[in-house]
Amino acid sequence: MAEGNKLQDLEETGEALVAYINNSQLEKLRQVKDEHHALFDKHTETRKIVAQILNDVAQLEESASQKLMNMEEEKKQREAELESLEEQLRQCRAQSQMTDSELQFVQREFERLRTTEHELETLQNEVDEDTTEVIPSAVYVAQLYQHITKIKWEYDTPPNILKGVHYGADLATPIDIDTSVRSRREVSDQLWDFISTEW
Repeated sequence: MAEGNKLQDLEETGEALVAYINNSQLEKLRQVKDEHHALFDKHTETRKIVAQILNDVAQLEESASQKLMNMEEEKKQREAELESLEEQLRQCRAQSQMTDSELQFVQREFERLRTTEHELETLQNEVDEDTTEVIPSAVYVAQLYQHITKIKWEYDTPPNILKGVHYGADLATPIDIDTSVRSRREVSDQLWDFISTEW
């Protein structure tokens, strides 16, 4: 709108200039010329200001566009991070469910073992009650045999194998007898050979 007024002023000035030239009024002609120069200078300054404003607007648009692109990129990164966190959360939940299942299994096994242990304790108490009188005498007899014979037996052998060590005066002699291939008399004689008759 201001630009249109200036153009109209310029036209009017041009017409006035032609009229003054026709009237040959030199002083007026100089005045018109000065006004025309002033108007031209103002028009040039206005163009510079408008150009600067347009340049500033272009820079602002470019800056805003760059910020928008940066924000879009950051948004994509945040979305990727969010997806990664959601995946980790899914994995943690799955792991937690597995751990809960394993924990329940272990708890059931523990309860089963406690029940078994209780049953064994009950059985042991029953055995202890039944053997309170028998075991001490059996232990005494076993210790007495070991003291007399100087033979220390191994008790975790198969039923047909006699294993142990005879601790003689000078040396220890291992004993390893398969009773399935020898008679009871032969076994007895071999064992009596270890016993010293000296008191």
